[in-house]
Amino acid sequence: MPNTVMSGFTHNFLGNAPVWYKQIIVLFLAINPIVLYTLGPGAAGWLLIAEFIFTLAMAFKCYPLLPGGLLAVEALLIGMTTADAVYLEVLNNFPVIMLLMFMVAGIYFMKELLLVTFTQILVGVRSKSALSLLFCLTAAVLSAFLDALTVTAVIISVAVGFYSVYHKVASGKGYHHKDHNAGSDDDVIELHREDLVAFQSFLRSLLMHGAIGTALGGVATMVGEPQNLLIAKVVGWDFAEFFTTMAPVSLPVLVAGLTTCWLLEKLRWFGYGTRLPKPVRQVLEEFARNERDRRTKSDTAALWVQGFAAVILVIGLAFHIAEVGLIGLLVIILITAFTGVTDEHQIGKAFQEALPFTSLLVVFFAIVAVIHEQHLFTPIIDYVLRQPESRQPGMFFLANGVLSMISDNVFVATVYISEIKQALDAGAISPEHFERLAVAINTGTNLPSVATPNGQAAFLFLLTSAIAPLVRLSYGRMVVMAFPYTVVMGAVGLTAVINLI
Repeated sequence: MPNTVMSGFTHNFLGNAPVWYKQIIVLFLAINPIVLYTLGPGAAGWLLIAEFIFTLAMAFKCYPLLPGGLLAVEALLIGMTTADAVYLEVLNNFPVIMLLMFMVAGIYFMKELLLVTFTQILVGVRSKSALSLLFCLTAAVLSAFLDALTVTAVIISVAVGFYSVYHKVASGKGYHHKDHNAGSDDDVIELHREDLVAFQSFLRSLLMHGAIGTALGGVATMVGEPQNLLIAKVVGWDFAEFFTTMAPVSLPVLVAGLTTCWLLEKLRWFGYGTRLPKPVRQVLEEFARNERDRRTKSDTAALWVQGFAAVILVIGLAFHIAEVGLIGLLVIILITAFTGVTDEHQIGKAFQEALPFTSLLVVFFAIVAVIHEQHLFTPIIDYVLRQPESRQPGMFFLANGVLSMISDNVFVATVYISEIKQALDAGAISPEHFERLAVAINTGTNLPSVATPNGQAAFLFLLTSAIAPLVRLSYGRMVVMAFPYTVVMGAVGLTAVINLI
């Protein structure tokens, strides 16, 4: 019986994850206390960060909430942080959690409007370069007024809609590719697979262009990213002051990012450039026609309600009438009340996408609490502040960028802005230099952080979303596809920050 129980326990541990992956996680859990008590909390803290990043990279093998959660629990048990510290991190980031809980669910109820709108764009714009630019620019503009996570949720909803339409119609009809002159059923199946692979690549590139767009626009305004609002409050900028102060960096980076988008599609480098297969376009065009023909007065009224809610959403977020999550809850109430969605279980489906990621984000905050408690970034901050003033903005940009690639950019911005605010209060730096450093911190945490999915919450949300496995968007592939953007946006941003002096 004990052997049977142990066998069942071994089988159930992390479910269907590969055996080698389970063994690595067990090794992580076993080695952390040893490193802590032999090499000290600093080494154990950096090891924990590396282990957590590994679980994110292996998201396709096992959802990171499980192994990452075990690592976070162990960190609490062996004293690398405390439950109170984790709670404080969660409390400080509660607006982000509310955003995930309610705003993403609100977007779920707008999916019909989004699908209709973006399907028309997709079938109407035949140039892949123009379509990619449109996705990237639209995401940038929306992210300047909405939170990047909200815009990412929109992009994910659209991509899921595209994929489900094609998959449902293609598999339901078992459709034949007349343009390919397919002669046998085997040929049809093979061609269908080729079209599916190409369509997955097509959607991957659009998703990545859109995700990069959220970073391009998110850096520009105080509501674009959570840390922007935090920095603006510390410095004392309003919406207009924040935009104009960031413009010397954010606008050149926007132009460089859009140019990179166009070049990647033309050159077909780093996984970009795949065109929409003709059979897939035919499926989507047919879907658009059928939906238009079958649309009833009730359906049209529902689209108008969703459009009205979208206007309320943009106005509410642009003027920051309330916290983003509360505005999302308002959207849920308005749309469900006026479209006849009255069943509790039907409403519950809207929360299925975001809540696993919300749980993962809380685990992520536990890792951030370890970083905070063990002062892992303090030596870097102290070193930069000891450099000559003329070099500090560029070094802050680089330090923030590198740390944001491996940690939470909200946390990095919080630590850095509080450190330089203390230096300002102590009279160590002037108000003008303080503002230059604030620009460096904001842009440093927003731009180079696109290098890895864990660098920005929006990228991590995309990696762990339902669409990622459907289009084969893995951690490694995201890193590769983000690399040219990271280089260009980082270089242009760094140059602009240095020239602020």
